[in-house]
Amino acid sequence: MEWKVYLSGEIHSSWRQEIASSVKSEKLPVTFMEPVTDHGASDDCGVNILGKEEQKFWHDHKGAKINAIRSRKGIQESDIVVVRFGDQYRQWNAAFDAGYAVAAGKSLIVMHDIEFQHALKEVDASALAVVENNEQLLGILRYVITGKLKT
Repeated sequence: MEWKVYLSGEIHSSWRQEIASSVKSEKLPVTFMEPVTDHGASDDCGVNILGKEEQKFWHDHKGAKINAIRSRKGIQESDIVVVRFGDQYRQWNAAFDAGYAVAAGKSLIVMHDIEFQHALKEVDASALAVVENNEQLLGILRYVITGKLKT
């Protein structure tokens, strides 16, 4: 069985590529989906496609709606949603994706550093697992897919 995993959240590091590489090395049957990770494209897609806006609110509003098309599809089609909160920016969109995933009945795994434990306590409480790094995430994927622990 092929598992579909949606990787949401922080876009300023290589965590997605690292987990994909690890999953491939272990030959786990996983297909990954993700939001647009080009920050500029994500911010400006609305005005680039639909036309400029005088006010920043409407600039962002157009982009957020267009990006939501991809995010909703990825979350709805996934078996597992992983939401990573990084330390560089406050990813409010990631928190929304986590809530949307839970509302859609998806298995949610949240990833963040221990220093954000308090700030993300409600998000964490909705998750089936909270991890701090890719190694822990890989361990969960390995176990739920194969039923085996790392030897």
